[in-house]
Amino acid sequence: MFAIFRKEVQQFFSSLIGYIAIIVFLLVLGLFIWVFPDTNIFDFGYATLDSFFNIAPYIFIFLIPAITMRSFAEEINSGTIELLSTRPVTEMQIILGKYFAALLLVFIAILPTFIYFVTVYLLASPVGNVDTGGILGSYFGLFFLGAVFIAIGIFCSSVTSNQIVAFIVGVFLCFFIYLAFGYIAQFGIFIGKNDYLVESLGLSAHFDAMGKGVIDTRDVVYFLSVISVFIVFTRTALASRRW
Repeated sequence: MFAIFRKEVQQFFSSLIGYIAIIVFLLVLGLFIWVFPDTNIFDFGYATLDSFFNIAPYIFIFLIPAITMRSFAEEINSGTIELLSTRPVTEMQIILGKYFAALLLVFIAILPTFIYFVTVYLLASPVGNVDTGGILGSYFGLFFLGAVFIAIGIFCSSVTSNQIVAFIVGVFLCFFIYLAFGYIAQFGIFIGKNDYLVESLGLSAHFDAMGKGVIDTRDVVYFLSVISVFIVFTRTALASRRW
């Protein structure tokens, strides 16, 4: 698995894919947080990173499928997936190697944004008058959110040989799982606590819960469960080609 992981990381950074992904993520967020009116921190009048954590998931919805769309689609299209399957590695090791390589790229993209936290911390009056617990919880939630989107993107890449199709389907599934259940719950077609249960099926509910500064094991288990489900889906999709 480590050999697959290392090969994927080298491919990310030997080409422009890794650098473009990180630069686009930081540039777009920087413009929204510090430059654009109505969303920049200075217009809020108080020290917060709410705009950062409101915008970042939507950037991930498009950015992560763009990173993962080539994971298996390129291998299938070029025929190297058959060559890879003859190596002394299991399908799960191949999947996890590619998964953790993309996860490392997302972590590297998130890491420089701690500068935003330090800046807001110093700009607060008095210094340090920020919701540190809420911000750190939101960072954990954002990392888990990126981890789920990677699992979805890799699955979409495993079911097609066309990278554009993998990207479009990945964006749709990420958007649907992140927001759709919350909108369905707002329709009021369910009775009583059922609305809450439907909303809790979506990623946004658990991401928002972490943003309150409490790392609940139920939220962590939810994220890990969704990741596991899509990794199993990916393994099934790859195994079906051999069948």
